[in-house]
Parts: sequence; C-alpha cells; structure tokens
Amino acid sequence: MVLVAGNLYLEKNFAPVELEITADNLSVIGEIPPELNGMLIRNGPNPLFPSPAWYHWFDGHGMLHGVQISNGKAKYHNRYIQTQGWKTEKDAGRAIWSGFLTPPQPESPNAPPINTANTAVVWHANRLLALWEGGEPYQIQVPELTTVGSYTYGGELQSAFTAHPKVDCATGEMMFFGYSWVNLPHLQYSVVSPQGKLLRTVPIDLPVGVMMHDFAITANYTIFMNLPLTFRLERAQQGKPPLLFEKDIPSRFGILPRHGDNSSIRWFEAPACYVAHTLNAYEDGDEVVLIACRMPTTTMLGLAGRPQDNHSDISFLYKWRFNLKTGAVIEEPLDDIPSEFPRVNDQQLGHKTRYGYSSRMIPNSVPLFDGVIKYDFANGSSQTHVLGKGRYGGEGVFVPRPNAIDEDDGWLLTFVYDEVANISELLVLNAKDITAEPVARIMIPQRVPYGFHGTWIDQTNFASSV
Repeated sequence: MVLVAGNLYLEKNFAPVELEITADNLSVIGEIPPELNGMLIRNGPNPLFPSPAWYHWFDGHGMLHGVQISNGKAKYHNRYIQTQGWKTEKDAGRAIWSGFLTPPQPESPNAPPINTANTAVVWHANRLLALWEGGEPYQIQVPELTTVGSYTYGGELQSAFTAHPKVDCATGEMMFFGYSWVNLPHLQYSVVSPQGKLLRTVPIDLPVGVMMHDFAITANYTIFMNLPLTFRLERAQQGKPPLLFEKDIPSRFGILPRHGDNSSIRWFEAPACYVAHTLNAYEDGDEVVLIACRMPTTTMLGLAGRPQDNHSDISFLYKWRFNLKTGAVIEEPLDDIPSEFPRVNDQQLGHKTRYGYSSRMIPNSVPLFDGVIKYDFANGSSQTHVLGKGRYGGEGVFVPRPNAIDEDDGWLLTFVYDEVANISELLVLNAKDITAEPVARIMIPQRVPYGFHGTWIDQTNFASSV
C-alpha cells in the first residue's frame, strides 16, 4: 500500500502540529473532580518533515501531550521526545530517516526506520519511559515532559523494548519483551524488579520472526502471542512483501511461569488471527484466560503486504481459555462491535476483573473511534458513551478514585477532537456511569493529533520522579 499526495495520515487530525506550547488555567466545561490530581500523558506520532508520498502513521517522531490537573485546575503542554533521530533531522532541517513505506534511500544513514519513541509510555520505579518496540526506551522528566535521554538499565538491556510492558501492582515487578524479525533469538523476555533493576533476560524460541506488539500477564504466568504476521527475507528476495499475514498458519499462544524460561513454556494453538492489544489475562482454576481485541486478518494499516480491505484491521473483543491440565483451547467472541485500545483498571492487571474498556471503532481507511465502551464481564453486558457527530477520540485511560473500594470507582480520560469546531479537549467520564454526560470537558488551546497510548501519574509521584 503506497500513500500518495493527499495522504490520509497527514490530513485533518492525523496531521502534525508545529508548536510545543504550555498553557495554564485551561477552560473547563463542567467541573474537574477535586480528588483528581495528577497528570495524563499520551504519546503519538508528530513528524517534522513528512513525505506525503510515503508517510505512514507509525513513522512520526514521538510527541507527548500532557494535561496536569491539580485542585480543579488544568495545565497543558506538549513536547517532542528528543531522540537521536529527532535531533539529527531538527539540526539538518530536512527528512533524513526512512519510514516504514519508504524505499531504501542511498543517503539515508539508517534503514529500517529509527527509534521514534512514539508509541506509549510507562511509569515504573519512579521513572517515566517513552516507548517504541524496535529500540530502547527514552526517559522523560515529569511533569515538565523534557527528555532525559535513552535508558538501557545501566547497559543491561539486551533487546528491543516492547511498547506494552506490564506492571504488576501487587508485586511491583515489570515484565517486558523485545522481538527481532531477522536476528536470533527472535524473542527475548525480561523481568524488572520493583526498584527498577533488570533482573533477567531469557531467550524464547520462535520458528520465524513475527510482529509481536503486545502480550499479557497473570499473577503467575506470562503469555506470548506467536501470531502469523510473519517476516520472511525469502519473500523479499522473490520481490514479495517480507511482512505478510499468513492466514493458513495457526496462531500460537505461549504460556510460561513469570520467572520461567524457554524450557518451561507451553504452546497452545488456535485459528489464525492477529491481536494488536490485550485487555487483560487471569487464572481461573486450571485455566489461563486471555481477553483481547482480535482481528481475523491484518495488514497493520497497510504495512504488511497488501492494501487494506473491508475485513482487515477490524478487531472485536474475544476471550480465550487455555487449559493447563488438558491442553484444550476455547476461543469465543465477546462483542460484535469493532473496538480497539482495550484497557482495565491497571491496579487489577493480571487478575480477574469485572470491567474492561475499549474504544468503539468506525471501519474506515484510517482508524477513527466514535465512542467509549464499558464491558461488564459478570453479566455479559456493555454500555457506550457516544462522543457525538464529528467527534472522535482514542484510548481511554482509567484513573481510580483515591481510596476506592469498587473496581470501577474512578474516571475514564480520553482526548477528543471535534472536526466541526476544530477543537481538542480532554474528556473526563464517570466510569461508574459511562453513558452520563462528561464530568468535565477540559478544553485544549491547541489541536491534539490522534495518537496511541497513555498513562496516568498520580500527583504524589512527582516528587519521587528520577
């Protein structure tokens, strides 16, 4: 798929913004809850010098958009993540690096694409890291959002670093992985201590390189998804796409003890599919249960081999049950409404949750989300907060109310763009009553382009940031 002039990822609210700004005392429609004190930080692509003929949404340099809330007041600022690639292009005043769809350029010093740190953020061991799954994290100072520099755990990092590490709030540990399309081992798995020390990295055998964007944890296990979005150099040598979804190869789900290694992993097979994002996983007797957004086929928005069609890149919430005693696998849909960017109350990650959240997807040539869905897994129901005509959002981040007892006692925060008014805002929804009018609409004085993943940092953590 070649994106030409009139590139959809450079139009409307996919287009980058030019300025880094700081704005205090933001206008609010409604009232910010007095208990809501901290900062929402969301990552996303914002290219400096995009080529309309070749730019893909995944290419842009990382930009953080932060809304800091304190005592009912809100402050916004956006900052580029100053990676080495960003600095080089900024100094040169032109595009230098190849993108995912860019043909190899003789003058380009680095192909495939560079580390843009543009996908997600994670808060762990009093440190904020900006993430991109092909390279090392970048450390970010909060609340200023200034770039400290690349972070490699004192040189101990041996692999790339997933954009979706998992923090177990019960133990304080963080699990992550790194994958490689070409080099062996194709997968490496790591555990970080609550204090931020990289404890161990172990190789996991995969027969071929795959795009592995996410994974899941339970209280005792880690779940990897070896799905048939494969990278094969022999295809490239034949003039075919090296990255391609192979629909005739089954999906494989590997389950290993959290502190296990390749010798202790068990693989389970299911029909071919692709999962970009998991919602949660947990243990239920002899079974490990995984809930995630499942696509029957994917092109990764045009990266993998062939143009999108009406059936690719459309995901639905599914559940898998893997029986550790019998080896049986049960796969079932949980909804027939397309959705993505699934989240739970992160304090419950890895444990059985009653509620989950995702963004309702409009099947389209570019991903647009027109609502926020709350799932009640106890009674198999869902409710949707509809954003309104011409209003589109993204991932909803759950923020628990201080000293909450109920799992859903808190708020869902998501950036929303109004195409008619050309205005961006941060929506604060009551998670207990998702269909109600927003508790607050925090108006942002600059457009916030559509992006990827975010996190909430409680205000009490600012003083301990390193």
